[in-house]
Amino acid sequence: MTKAQQLLQKANQRFSVGLAATLLASSTLIAAVLGFYRDKLLIRNFLDDLPGYLDAYQAAFKIPDFMYFVLVSGALSVTFIPVFNARMSTGNKKSAWELSSSLFNLLAVVTMVVSVLIIIFADPLIRYVVAPGISEPDLAIAMMRIIAVNPFLFALSSMLSSMQQATGRFFFFTLAPIVYNIGIIIGILTSQTELSLFGVTIWEGGIMNVAYGVVLGSVLQLIVSSFGMIGMKFDYRPLIFWRNKGFQEVQRLLPPRSFAQGIDYFLSFVETNIASRMGPGVLSRYQYALTLHLMPINLIGVAISTAVFPQMSERLEAGRMDLFRKELQAVLRVIIWLALPVSLFIFLCRGYIVGILKDGGDNTIATILGFLVIAILFRSIYHIASRAFYAQHDTKTPLYTTMVAIALNIILAVAFFQAGYGPVGLALAQSIVAVVEVILLFFIMQTRLNNLLNTVFWRAIVKMLSATGLMAIVTYLMVAIVPYTSNDRTFFAVLLKIVIIAIVSFTSYIMFSHMFRLSEPQPIIAKFKKVIFRSYPTLGGRRPE
Repeated sequence: MTKAQQLLQKANQRFSVGLAATLLASSTLIAAVLGFYRDKLLIRNFLDDLPGYLDAYQAAFKIPDFMYFVLVSGALSVTFIPVFNARMSTGNKKSAWELSSSLFNLLAVVTMVVSVLIIIFADPLIRYVVAPGISEPDLAIAMMRIIAVNPFLFALSSMLSSMQQATGRFFFFTLAPIVYNIGIIIGILTSQTELSLFGVTIWEGGIMNVAYGVVLGSVLQLIVSSFGMIGMKFDYRPLIFWRNKGFQEVQRLLPPRSFAQGIDYFLSFVETNIASRMGPGVLSRYQYALTLHLMPINLIGVAISTAVFPQMSERLEAGRMDLFRKELQAVLRVIIWLALPVSLFIFLCRGYIVGILKDGGDNTIATILGFLVIAILFRSIYHIASRAFYAQHDTKTPLYTTMVAIALNIILAVAFFQAGYGPVGLALAQSIVAVVEVILLFFIMQTRLNNLLNTVFWRAIVKMLSATGLMAIVTYLMVAIVPYTSNDRTFFAVLLKIVIIAIVSFTSYIMFSHMFRLSEPQPIIAKFKKVIFRSYPTLGGRRPE
């Protein structure tokens, strides 16, 4: 066996939940950094001088992304994996591979047709549905026709990644979003370059290159996902096994989830439609604030929930509701323990964060981000809450709560827009609805899982809030000591300050959490003491709760 084969075999082995969560969080962080750099390049090149171009770029994604989320994302993330796992756990690989082949082929055909339809109807979709107030509709139409291939490419790569995720293979699954961002970055960098040969232009720069970079990223993502299939012995067949019971179950579970994804993304249409009427650049600024608030959600809520979801499904398949409840509560506590200080930090340091994204900062983006911090906390919680239902093969409860939440969000967004709140109103509506949705889900969950949100849980939450409150004082003092000024116009000047504040703030949070005897910081403290103070391997003192 060659070294390359050995590396592939090692990369494709099954990881533990802890290692998988760490890998997912690390890759999400890397993807977030690359996404940060991608957005920084876009903002630097277009936001101030050509805001209409950037608005067109943002609008071009809406329909392709919508079709992907409706047709693919819901089918794989929460309907395919539990059904696939149920067959693999009982050794019925034939049924599992028939299910995989059927869904792979069906999604490939459907998304290919959808991509063609987007190309044909891009003009009316942009002008009358997505962004009627946009200043560069022709550019948005042209870019949408290029990005239209994404649903098809994403369907193939996502299907391969989901099989890997279901079997505990996370290495190449985690690389996919990284290479996707690399492709877009290549497109942005080449957008500022024009190549000529003997006086003839053979490569014309411009923002259209960014759209080509998006497609390049999608192709790279598909290639990387394919490497993860090595060694899985996937028995692919170019057929759709309509009578396969697993495939029939996925078809039964899929419509509620797809509808939930669709109405959830429908909100994005409404927000884009409203923001496009607020003047050039407003749509892009709101989208960048949303992107910033999604980074910690993906890093905490999505990464941890994705890592534990296969095991949660396995617990229920084995009939171990007790372990399911215990692990759900533990994961929920970890997510809240992480999301609370991060949300607070982003609120107090939003000017610094936007300053890293855009040289000299941007008051509009920072203000919008400030109103989204509540959504950061509750959206992080939402991902584990919804997956708890999906692990029980219940896609209807999250659907109904999402319908209520989206309806409320649209009502609030329109009301705040008419009241003259501007993009801040859109952010405020998002935060209010995030709270309502999580409360609804856990109210229902508590009726099913007795003693999930028990006294021990709430006591821990109070302690986390207390530790966060003490951290707020530390962070506020650090902001006063290391202020963000108008002279901080370079990336590294702002980055240095925010890193200093972050180190002091989160170190204090860990110390306060330990002081309140919370169990969540103990692995971090133990690891630190093992590295720094090898002669003192244990913490001693009182037992954490």
